[in-house]
Amino acid sequence: MGKVLVTGGAGFIGSHFVKRILRADDIAEVTVLDALTYAGHIENLGEAFLSPKLRFVHGNILDADLVDTLVREHTAIVHFAAESHVDRSFFAGGAFLSTNVLGTQTLADAAMRHGISKFVHVSTDEVYGPLPEGSASEADPLRPTVPYAASKAASDLVALSYFHTYDVPVCVTRSSNNYGPYQHPEKMIPLFSTRLLRGQQVTLHGQGQHVRNWLHVEDNCAGIDLVLRGGAPGEVYNIAGGTDFASKELTKHLLRLCGADWDSVVYVPDRRSNDTRYSMTWTKLAGLGYRPERDFEDGLAETIDWYRRNPDRWAPLMRNPHAAPAALATAGKEAHAH
Repeated sequence: MGKVLVTGGAGFIGSHFVKRILRADDIAEVTVLDALTYAGHIENLGEAFLSPKLRFVHGNILDADLVDTLVREHTAIVHFAAESHVDRSFFAGGAFLSTNVLGTQTLADAAMRHGISKFVHVSTDEVYGPLPEGSASEADPLRPTVPYAASKAASDLVALSYFHTYDVPVCVTRSSNNYGPYQHPEKMIPLFSTRLLRGQQVTLHGQGQHVRNWLHVEDNCAGIDLVLRGGAPGEVYNIAGGTDFASKELTKHLLRLCGADWDSVVYVPDRRSNDTRYSMTWTKLAGLGYRPERDFEDGLAETIDWYRRNPDRWAPLMRNPHAAPAALATAGKEAHAH
């Protein structure tokens, strides 16, 4: 496999993926390119810096010169870097389009020029839009309803267009909702967990009826790894197989594990364009050997335990969600772990 460039590798899913592939014997080097915005933290990589194979570069995927220099040195790209929070996309649509669409195009351009052997573009089930019943396959139309999902759908199509037009070996993965350690507390599971652990209330939209498939981040990373190694260029692979929960049902599990009760829950009016249900098939990825392995109960308990044991990682973000990570001050423009 050689040298792999991972964009957004200091983020939640990206950092888990980096740690996974660093353990592989056929990976010679992993370079993480991350802008370290509010959701990316160098601390997420933690013990990965003990590996002599890890290189960290602080930079933005919109920096075409930097991207070109890095892509030239690598054999494969796994592209996680994205603006990713639905609510933020309501008032910052331009940033989502710029990073998610133009950033993907910048990477794909460089991949075309330098003959990359595989380009894995990481996306989301939200591009399919709401499904009152049934499950979306990779061949189903894209019907995003919010600016975030629309920007990801557009970036999917941009990436795939470079396969059809220029033969860039692009694969797209679309996963359901991930959970696990290190996730920024703007997302539901870490947000509810950190608030409940502090004895605070949480809010449920509508009647708590919105259904999502919850997949442990390690299972998603295993699926992405399979696509990196065996995915057919030009193909899309759904990564699902977690556990379906309405938000009220998920809240029940969080209350129990955090030692709280329903007095801690406040119902609020539903937010705009809150899709009622997402669902995907994952038969295609199963053909590559994918099988989700993490039990939801165990995975959720381990996740909450991480937040319970690591308030130093998330408490500052609750005060100022846009704060830069403290480690950035000493990380410098580029850090090598050798």
